[in-house]
Amino acid sequence: MAEASAPYDVVIIGGGPGGYNAAIRAGQLGLKVACVEMRGTLGGTCLNVGCMPSKALLHASELYQAANSEFAKIGIEVQPKLNLQQMHKAKDDSVTALTKGIEFLFKKNKAEWVQGKGKITGPGKVEVTAVDGGVRTLETRNIVIATGSEPTPLPGVAFEAGRVVDSTGALSLPAVPKKLIVVGAGIIGLELGSVWRRLGAEVTVVEFLDRITPGMDAEVATAFQRTLTKQGMSFKLGAKVTAAKSGKDGVELTVEPSAGGTAETLKGDVVLVAIGRRPYTDGLGLESVGVTPDKRGFIAHDHFRVADRVWVIGDVTYGPMLAHKAEEDAVACIDTIAGKFGHVDYDLVPSVVYTFPEVAWVGKTEDQLKAEGVQYKKGKFPFTANSRAKINHETDGFVKVLADAQTDKLLGVHIMGPQAGEMIHEAAITMAFGGASEDIARTCHAHPTRSEAVRQAAMDVEGWMMQA
Repeated sequence: MAEASAPYDVVIIGGGPGGYNAAIRAGQLGLKVACVEMRGTLGGTCLNVGCMPSKALLHASELYQAANSEFAKIGIEVQPKLNLQQMHKAKDDSVTALTKGIEFLFKKNKAEWVQGKGKITGPGKVEVTAVDGGVRTLETRNIVIATGSEPTPLPGVAFEAGRVVDSTGALSLPAVPKKLIVVGAGIIGLELGSVWRRLGAEVTVVEFLDRITPGMDAEVATAFQRTLTKQGMSFKLGAKVTAAKSGKDGVELTVEPSAGGTAETLKGDVVLVAIGRRPYTDGLGLESVGVTPDKRGFIAHDHFRVADRVWVIGDVTYGPMLAHKAEEDAVACIDTIAGKFGHVDYDLVPSVVYTFPEVAWVGKTEDQLKAEGVQYKKGKFPFTANSRAKINHETDGFVKVLADAQTDKLLGVHIMGPQAGEMIHEAAITMAFGGASEDIARTCHAHPTRSEAVRQAAMDVEGWMMQA
């Protein structure tokens, strides 16, 4: 009889940003690790049908719009023609390259990819069902749950290929819809809505709340909505969708005021349902190790531990559903398993909306500080006064810096403007070291750069802002 192989040190269920980074980190630390992923490629939602393909379309659609509206203003005369099939191909090629890159990193770090659907069948046991129906049981000292999340369905509105779609379907529409209705004014809905608006669709956003982008600083959100409206998107806030009817001419949505009132009908060629995401725990076998998710499906943890040698990271547990948060969870969790120190400061996880202009923030919003009774001071600087932004015709937006009224400790930074997602990390690093707004204000920034706006806003906290 052949000798049974030694059990794995770690088996990770899920190959997204949390799972694959956990596997790579475990390999770096010399642990015997397997990562179970049911997709045909690694990378999870982010690389395959989320962050990466959406950014490819956002970039391409920005260039297309610039070619149609901005190029002539700066002396470049072209006659652009949309080739949507090639745009999709370029997106898909980029995704393939990225997922192949993860496979390379697995091999480099001796992390094993086991393709199939994973299910916990008891302490230290993960059953994997392959596409062909074959079943294999992995024995392990530790199990890490990294199954991520899936789009939340909308009651009364059934998905229908090409007509009523989730974020995955919105990434591969074969033609530009004449009228696109986006249900949900969160980050995903606004990003994908802006893609198709730039490519020629008439876009209407329906949101249950009376504001867009919950979680974003209210002052920034108001300015953001104003800019998106100026770009051509329309908003119907404080409204809920109660039904959808698909016909040969498109989709009819029944929309009612959230506070009650008379219903109306909206018609569109395509409806994108983007009301959020929910943890993915379907058929995971959590009960076999005594783990019960809460009523929303999230799994609570104590420093990533949910049961004896069972751990959880990423979207399936609490915190922002962001790829980079899952990556931080992954490293901290594996370091903890390996007996090292692992820690994530969830107050310093940046958020970014990759529209144009971008919106990015880290730390507390002004609304949160008011609710918590924190005395704060504020500095602001508009991109209309930033030299680089003016030269590049990118003047929508501003930077807002919030600091403690007594100590000047940086509490939050909010940016709406060009390259906001790149600039926010200056604030994150400053806050990670317990820095003050004055630390940014007295740091020399290259001129002319957009990031000077961050410094100027920090200078304005004490009232000594200067025009860039």
